[in-house]
Amino acid sequence: MNYTPCQSLCDKTADVCPGCGRSRIEIDMIKEITQKAVDFGFQQGYSNIDEYADAIAAKIKKKLHQKHAIRQRLAEANS
Repeated sequence: MNYTPCQSLCDKTADVCPGCGRSRIEIDMIKEITQKAVDFGFQQGYSNIDEYADAIAAKIKKKLHQKHAIRQRLAEANS
């Protein structure tokens, strides 16, 4: 499955967004995760918000790549 970014065509009453095709649950969870990161940065009083956001994005990418590599190795070992 591929992630599809918001297309600003939301229908908040639908179970699946007609713009991005993501489920309402997925959209709400991403909003919650994002808001927690924003709240944390604000509570810490970070003035270098771009660096903070870039660092979080880099950590997410690194961890996703690691998990993907592990999953791929396990799939290869099981085939």
